[in-house]
Amino acid sequence: MQNDEMVKRNVELQAAFMSYILSRPEILDRLPEEYRLVILPDDDPELSRCNLELLKEQGDPDKPVVIVRMRSRGPTDFTAHPPQIFIPIAA
Repeated sequence: MQNDEMVKRNVELQAAFMSYILSRPEILDRLPEEYRLVILPDDDPELSRCNLELLKEQGDPDKPVVIVRMRSRGPTDFTAHPPQIFIPIAA
């Protein structure tokens, strides 16, 4: 996958996810203050793999990782297909 295509697809995913959590502010209360966000699109295994590789290569390893699984294609219907958010448990 070309880097510019990966960036474009990730920006679209982040925008959709931000729209989702801003419409549900209670989610923000459960997120750590600082974290690394990894979105794994269920319907785009290539982008999921790239995002997991980026997680390994970049970022602060001391920050917790929040993983989000969501659809990346088609209309964003969060009622029918809400993102799955995996938040780390404090040790």
